[in-house]
Amino acid sequence: MHAKFLKNWVFFLAAFWLAIGVLAKTPQALSVMAVEELPHEAQHTLMLIKKGGPFPYDKDGRVFRNYEGLLPKQKRGYYHEFTVKTPGARNRGARRIVSGGDPATSGEYYYTDDHYATFQRIRE
Repeated sequence: MHAKFLKNWVFFLAAFWLAIGVLAKTPQALSVMAVEELPHEAQHTLMLIKKGGPFPYDKDGRVFRNYEGLLPKQKRGYYHEFTVKTPGARNRGARRIVSGGDPATSGEYYYTDDHYATFQRIRE
């Protein structure tokens, strides 16, 4: 009887941990914000992205790998990140715009103000 209980308990725990792992990797629905709702600095960054630059930071335009899994799953190299200036920050700060596809023309843009912890889709 004890062995059967233990076997069932182990099975339950394995199924539970598997479910948590699957759910943790599933991208959640992103909220949407209009371009007009973006901070002024983010609106300026978006304009630069659409023009193809020039960008104020050397790392702007580099591939964003979506390690967090918060954006829709795409092949490596699909997303690119761009810095949004943060007033008073001594470094690049936490704000970014991430583009999908061709940054200048795709129309697929995401904003984060907490260094990739959350994203909002930008509606144009």
